Amino acid sequence: MARWRSPSLFCCWSLWLVTVLALLQAGCGEASNNPHPRGSEATNTLFVPLVQRSPKHLDPASSYSNEETPFTYQIYEPPYTYHFLKRPYTLIGNTATQLAHPAYLDQAGQPLPDDADGTQVAQTVLDIPLKSGILFAPHPAFARDAQGRYVYHHLQAGYVAKKHAIGDFAATGTRELVADDYVYAIRRLATPRVVSPGFSTLADYIVGFKAYGERIAKLDRELRQNLPPTDRDLPLLDFRQYAFDGVQALDAHTLRIRLIGKYPQFKYWLAMTFFAPVPWEAEVFYAQPGMAANNLTMNFWPVGTGPYMLTDYAENRRHVLQRNPNYHGAAYPCEGEAQDRAQGYLDDCGKPLPFIDRIVFDIEKESVPLQAKFLQGYYDTPGVERLDRGTALLVDMADSPDKAREYRDKGLRLPTAIEANNWYIGFNWLDPVLGGGGTPEQAARKRKLRQALSIALDWEEYVAIFEKGQGVAAHGPLPPSLFGYRADGPAAFNPVVYVRGAQGQPQRRPLADAKQLLAEAGYPDGRNADTGQPLVLNYDYQSANGPGNRATLDWYVKQFAKLGVQLEIRATDYNRFQEKMTKGSAQIYFWGWLADYPDAENFLFMFYGPNAKALTQGNGENNSNYQSASFDRLYAQMKFLDDGPQKQALIDQMITLLQQDAVWSFGYFPTSAAAYHQWVFNGKPTQIIRNHIGYLRLDPALRAQKIRAWNHPVWWPLPLLLVLLLAAVLPAWRVWRLRDRENAARQVVAAP
Repeated sequence: MARWRSPSLFCCWSLWLVTVLALLQAGCGEASNNPHPRGSEATNTLFVPLVQRSPKHLDPASSYSNEETPFTYQIYEPPYTYHFLKRPYTLIGNTATQLAHPAYLDQAGQPLPDDADGTQVAQTVLDIPLKSGILFAPHPAFARDAQGRYVYHHLQAGYVAKKHAIGDFAATGTRELVADDYVYAIRRLATPRVVSPGFSTLADYIVGFKAYGERIAKLDRELRQNLPPTDRDLPLLDFRQYAFDGVQALDAHTLRIRLIGKYPQFKYWLAMTFFAPVPWEAEVFYAQPGMAANNLTMNFWPVGTGPYMLTDYAENRRHVLQRNPNYHGAAYPCEGEAQDRAQGYLDDCGKPLPFIDRIVFDIEKESVPLQAKFLQGYYDTPGVERLDRGTALLVDMADSPDKAREYRDKGLRLPTAIEANNWYIGFNWLDPVLGGGGTPEQAARKRKLRQALSIALDWEEYVAIFEKGQGVAAHGPLPPSLFGYRADGPAAFNPVVYVRGAQGQPQRRPLADAKQLLAEAGYPDGRNADTGQPLVLNYDYQSANGPGNRATLDWYVKQFAKLGVQLEIRATDYNRFQEKMTKGSAQIYFWGWLADYPDAENFLFMFYGPNAKALTQGNGENNSNYQSASFDRLYAQMKFLDDGPQKQALIDQMITLLQQDAVWSFGYFPTSAAAYHQWVFNGKPTQIIRNHIGYLRLDPALRAQKIRAWNHPVWWPLPLLLVLLLAAVLPAWRVWRLRDRENAARQVVAAP
């Protein structure tokens, strides 16, 4: 008679066998912790993380966030771009054959000479010549049938409902980029449907743009007046039908823009994606019923002429940029800064761009696994759009010898730069103690007080302690990466705070100099000379006074205490801090600035009297409410000038005046650092140039080799796990065998 066999026993043995086989397979194969498909590390693919979430706006009219730029600046092409290697930053043509030479007109529309006084210029005319033969990336919006009709411009909602990605449309097409695509894009900035953060500023400079915006807003209201407010299927707003004088296409390859007055800084706007071309076919394609409901819009599926196109958008999971097969091509630069050749940044001189075939962005919710995957080699950089990741690694190396050794052994590239960014202590000009008002004698005493405090604030020490050496003390508001900063000029040496050392290097003035100035200001040893009362100053800090800030705030208190001055900390949340700044009620404050564009004007406008924050209800960026007729006169001349000797001379004079008035204790310029593995080349750090991915080059074979070396399978737990499995299974097997025999014996006894 056949014996009964327990099914659970067979399951147990099967599970045990499968587990052992799986472990053996994992142990014998490659490392199983690679988050990317096996073998992809050997392909010409750049792997980078995105933190927290997918980009919100990829429409060039709306996009302005730092996290969106790795996509927008690879897909879209404004007329201008920046030379990848030159510093100070230099504009060059992108889709434009060259930078447009501005033509100036007076009130009567008559031409003015190039050196005309800016106050006499009524209009500036820019005729931008565009390259011919540039094609848009393949896209279904351009697809046509054999009769030349657009395949996807008259779709039904039911058909669209089945489409969820741009790749779901089988047919694609392309056409040449023309000036009208830029005209369409600029007109489109005025629509309330996309809400462009650049429109309000541009409306003040482009002729007729403000009135045009009002006209488009009215038209939009009329088109949607009978629709529910939440309806996403809106009637097409075709900007080909609505023109204004400020922007025109003179011919297929010439774009004309008219500006109000003289505005030399406008050229930097032409390197931003606000001025990326938008084809009308894309607007028609995406305006069809059902498209928005399936996220088939330019915010998710952009259309451009750049080196890459978006081919995969898995929200909050993964995004993929693929090489644009229609890209018109560009060459890697052959000149740059003096040290670029030694850094290897000129090794690819003249080679066609881009170097990389594919860019994969994976969403990482947490910083710890992101860091771990980077160090394992699975990400080529911990953050392609930011320069604080590399700085954090440099700080790790300063704090930990083990980290320093690990990063060196892995050959991490951590190139640094001082970018257009600063942090500073400001003194409020409206304050009765520290401000600039009163009689000439009172103003002179207040100036000496600010100068004394500026000497006492030891920013070299601050950078060493709190920034781990990743920064340099500032001598003025202008960073080294901009025109106007000269190593032998005022921007690089503040004689109020520093003296020249034996080797000609700046050395902070001795504390005795600060105490002498303090006494001359009427506060010997930090006490009012008339009343004997201690000098108490208030410091407004832009975050709450928690444990994380305590050491920093204590440092500030000690700096003032060196002069016998008492510092009261008024730490608050950022919203409250901004309110106080808007009202001009702060006395001393700490703040920073990151340039919108690489021009001295973008820093010096923070001292222009009419920009005073308290006088403009918070709309100005003159946070100290500084008022100086001399400075304002120099600034008014400088803001109309292009880079050159005349502008340089005015910048020097303005910085000297700011140093003497000690409007700020100028703080420091933080070090920016990129972070790449040793197989990534051309990673020159920059916060201004946003299309830098196209210049990167990979050695995939080296990456694959290093990933194998750094991620060996761990063998030692396998024998231990087998022993544990046997220890768990054998007793159960013995019990089963005993019960099986007992059952068999009972069956024999019970048999007739």
